[in-house]
Amino acid sequence: MAEHSDSVCVDMEPVLLAGKEHIVKTIYGSLSVAVFGDWDNPALITYPDLALNYVSCFQGLFSCPEAFSLLLQNFCIYHISPPGHEQGAAVAGKDEPSLSVDDLANQIAEILDYFRVDKVMCLGVTAGAYILTLFAIKYPKRVIGLILVSPLCKTSSWKEWLSNKVISNLLYMCGMCGLVKEVLLMRYFGKAARTSTDVLESYIIGSCRRLLGERHSSNVRRFLGAINRRWDITQGLRKLQCRSLIFVGENSPFHHEALHMISKLDRRFSALVEVQACGSVVTEEQPDAMLVPLEYFLLGYGFCRPSQFSVSPRGPLSPISISPELFSPESMGLKLKPIKTRIQKEV
Repeated sequence: MAEHSDSVCVDMEPVLLAGKEHIVKTIYGSLSVAVFGDWDNPALITYPDLALNYVSCFQGLFSCPEAFSLLLQNFCIYHISPPGHEQGAAVAGKDEPSLSVDDLANQIAEILDYFRVDKVMCLGVTAGAYILTLFAIKYPKRVIGLILVSPLCKTSSWKEWLSNKVISNLLYMCGMCGLVKEVLLMRYFGKAARTSTDVLESYIIGSCRRLLGERHSSNVRRFLGAINRRWDITQGLRKLQCRSLIFVGENSPFHHEALHMISKLDRRFSALVEVQACGSVVTEEQPDAMLVPLEYFLLGYGFCRPSQFSVSPRGPLSPISISPELFSPESMGLKLKPIKTRIQKEV
C-alpha cells in the first residue's frame, strides 16, 4: 500500500505509537488523517464527535493495553478528523462552502481511494458515528463492520436543534468560551464524571476542556451546522450489509437515539451494549467497558488479541459480567442478536 507522492506528511508526537498525519485533498476540501500501525493490516477508520479529534475522543480507549493490543495488532488505524478539527488546524476561510453530511461521508470514500483501501471497519462516536453509518449506507460494499458509540440516526429533535443553535451563536459571538466548553462537556460526559474528585476522571475532564480550547470556533460551527442539518437515515439501516455493535452510555443525551437505531437494524447482525453511569463518549469515560464486547465482536471476523493479555485488572469487566448471549457464536459470530447488555461500574 504505497503513499501518494503528493501527500503532505507531518511527524506527530506519539500518543501511543509513532504515526504520521497525512493531509489529504478531496473535492470537498482537505482532511487530516493520522495513520497508526502496519499498512498491510486490514483498515479501521475512526471519526470523532463534534469539536473532538482522535486525541480527545479515542486516546482513552487506545490507552487500554488490551484494546491497544487487539486493535493495533489486527488493524492499520486511520484516524479521520472532521474538517478543521486536527491539531494546529487553520481557520476555515469565509469563502469556503459549507459541507453537508453527505459531503462528509463522500470525503471518506475519497480518503480510502487515496490510501488504496478497499474495505474498512468503522469506529465512530455520536456525530462521527452518524457520518460513518451514512458512509456505510452510501457505500455498503466498502464497510465490513460498524462499531458505534452513542450514535445518531434521526434528524435533530427540536431540543437538540435549539441547543445547537445556541452553541453556534455563542461560538460566533464569544468563540470557544468557558460556557461553550461546559455545554460540550455535558454532551460528552455524565454528571458523575464531570463532578468527580477522582484523580483520573478529573484529569480526563480537564484534558478535554484544554483540548477544546485549541479548536477554532468557526471550524466547529461548520461541523455543527452540518450535523444540525442531518437527515433521517433510519430507512437505510435495514439495507446495511455489515454487522453492527452499538455502545451507549446510560446517561447520554443521545441514549434514545441508540435505542431507536438498534430497533431498526437487522436483528440478526446487531447488538447493543448499554454502559451504566456513563455519558456519550464511552471511549474516554469508561473505555474498559468496551473491551470484552469489542473482543468478541471482532472474534467473529477472525481477529484476536495476543494470548498474554487477559481481561484488564483495572476494568469493571469479567466474562461473567456479560450476558451469556453475547458470547454465543450466533450473537458474536456470523449473527448478532439485538441484546441489551448492561455493564455495571464497580465501586
